Amino acid sequence: MVKTTIGYIFHGLKLSDEDKDFIRLAKKKNINFLLFNLSEEISEKEIEKKAKKCDLIFNNTAGYLALELLKTFEELGVKTIDKSKVFYYTEDKWMFYLKCKEHNIPTPDTILLPVNLNAAKADLEKFNNWPVILKRVNGEQGEFVEKADNKKQAVELIKKFWENGKEKLPIIAQEFVKSPSYRLTIVDGKIVQTALKDGHGWKATAVYAEKVGKFQPDSKLIDLAKRITKISGIKICGLDFLKKGDNWLVVDINAEPSFEFFEDEMEKLIGIVLDFLKKYAKPTYAGS
Repeated sequence: MVKTTIGYIFHGLKLSDEDKDFIRLAKKKNINFLLFNLSEEISEKEIEKKAKKCDLIFNNTAGYLALELLKTFEELGVKTIDKSKVFYYTEDKWMFYLKCKEHNIPTPDTILLPVNLNAAKADLEKFNNWPVILKRVNGEQGEFVEKADNKKQAVELIKKFWENGKEKLPIIAQEFVKSPSYRLTIVDGKIVQTALKDGHGWKATAVYAEKVGKFQPDSKLIDLAKRITKISGIKICGLDFLKKGDNWLVVDINAEPSFEFFEDEMEKLIGIVLDFLKKYAKPTYAGS
């Protein structure tokens, strides 16, 4: 039997438990893994040589270096998942909001702030939605996401966000919704796991979740998830929702979602992902 060869992009001085599970289970499923570790130096010549052996490149880490490597493979004509273009639109929080608005998918009220501080203050006054959540348009693991109870706090947070970089990166202001975070993990349009995340403070996403349990998605949430994955084009993702009264609001979409919410389910999830990657790698796969 011909083996499927998948290039696996990851990042770390050593393999994580998740990386080890991917490699171990890939071997069981007759998948050959070629590793691309962003922590190590990889020459252009080596990338080209290894790319020729790959049926598919799977990116399992976040960050701009991973994105550049992903684009390199695409330029070399290798199929990738998820494609680099999803990071420019759906992973950009403002672009994701606009995409949802275009397709009548409910989200918290959101505005894009100007990079002039006085103009940003004026827009926050007009928005007049306190407390407000301030977010950089890009960020991971809840980084550059803070709550301001008033305009003075908002201004200090904007300054803080801008001071952490050489550029004044764009910031959105978003309606605060008091709610746990409801995560759906999606693979090829199907819900493969739910996680109800709650925290002691107002943050419940990512590393801020203090408690993680299960929940049963209702028909409205299932329908929203289908619509979002269809318009986003992301094949493997985590969708984060909030609940406002009886209404669901989508707040985030995440490529490279965590599979570590429930330790006893991680192997099962990785197996589902590997089965999909093997299918997706085939030239005849209809959904590519």
